[in-house]
Amino acid sequence: MSKSSPRRPFGGKSTGTVTVIEARVHRSSARNARLAFILTAVIVGLLAAVVAASYMHPILALFVGVLVGLPLGGIVWVLVRIWPVLRLLWWWSTEISVVTIGGYCWTQLANHTPTAVTFAVVALVVGVPAAIPASRRQIMAWIWCLVVRHRLRVCFAQFTIANQSGSLPLILWARPTPVGERVWVYLRPGLSAKDLESRLDKIAVACHASTVLIERASERTAAYLRFDIKRREVLTANVGSPLVDVIDPNTPTVEQAPVTVPTALDLPDVEAHVITLPTQGKPATKKPAASTSANGSKSAASSSATEDDVSDWI
Repeated sequence: MSKSSPRRPFGGKSTGTVTVIEARVHRSSARNARLAFILTAVIVGLLAAVVAASYMHPILALFVGVLVGLPLGGIVWVLVRIWPVLRLLWWWSTEISVVTIGGYCWTQLANHTPTAVTFAVVALVVGVPAAIPASRRQIMAWIWCLVVRHRLRVCFAQFTIANQSGSLPLILWARPTPVGERVWVYLRPGLSAKDLESRLDKIAVACHASTVLIERASERTAAYLRFDIKRREVLTANVGSPLVDVIDPNTPTVEQAPVTVPTALDLPDVEAHVITLPTQGKPATKKPAASTSANGSKSAASSSATEDDVSDWI
């Protein structure tokens, strides 16, 4: 749905339209709500009629099924139809909660205390955290988390590929990190992490950050992603080490001779042990066996010639 701005007086042109819910999402929710109503009414009505038929006449059981299925189908139709509005309220849930709680506290404080006391309490509640550096940095970190959630939503709506029904990824939660923010996102059917990896530079520009990294937040499902938004470098800062307080200041110092660190390696300078291998003689060739005589016995001279000389192998 969209809200058109009125025409300016004195012949001025209109300022355009302010889109609250995309037209494609609006049409998709209407179609899904209609289908959900029909399916819920038919399935629940038939189940109720089957159960009621065992206690009453089938015609009366059919009327009972209609009376049960139509109200439940209407409830499902309302939930599916207002889902875009519920998602919009989820995007602004933190801001709405903060404003509501702040307005309620201000009203109760103004009704039960004088004006001077009211302003003094407000000055203490707002001024003291802002004056302390640690609390001020923590407050600014959480404010950036709120800003990043909306900037990611703008990125998804402007240049990130959506599915055919126009559903954008669902931004779940964000928390501050030492280098920026970490945001958890749940992708809708039809999207993947590779659709976002090619647009990380644009997402970094939109979030006023230096770099953006994406990785899976769950091993079981690929739809659950984690965005690490980096806007500052903490490794270049000077960090105090607690080991300095452990060292006794009265410990005497020991003078050490300077150590010459080699800058190159020369192979002749390396001492290598020479290993001498024993010489091996050439093995003697094996003589052929003597032929057998006619009566089947070998001669003594031929049997001694076939024996190998062990000294030839040394």
